[in-house]
Amino acid sequence: MTGQTDTTPGSVTTVYKVSGMSCGHCEGAVSGEISAIPGVSSVKAVAATGEVTVVSAAALDEEAVRAAVDEAGFELVGKA
Repeated sequence: MTGQTDTTPGSVTTVYKVSGMSCGHCEGAVSGEISAIPGVSSVKAVAATGEVTVVSAAALDEEAVRAAVDEAGFELVGKA
């Protein structure tokens, strides 16, 4: 086994760019909102890069992700 991130076979990993995150609280807010989208199994937000990595059962509707990021108070720039 390697030290790579485990992903479930058939899962989809998508990296999004989010503007406005500057701290751990920001990361938590964005992660919490995106985690509530049906089918999402994990979310990792990194304020330093503005990247949010989402693992889901299937490809997500970008508008659903945009709405979740907006609800957290940030702006979805698009896919990284």
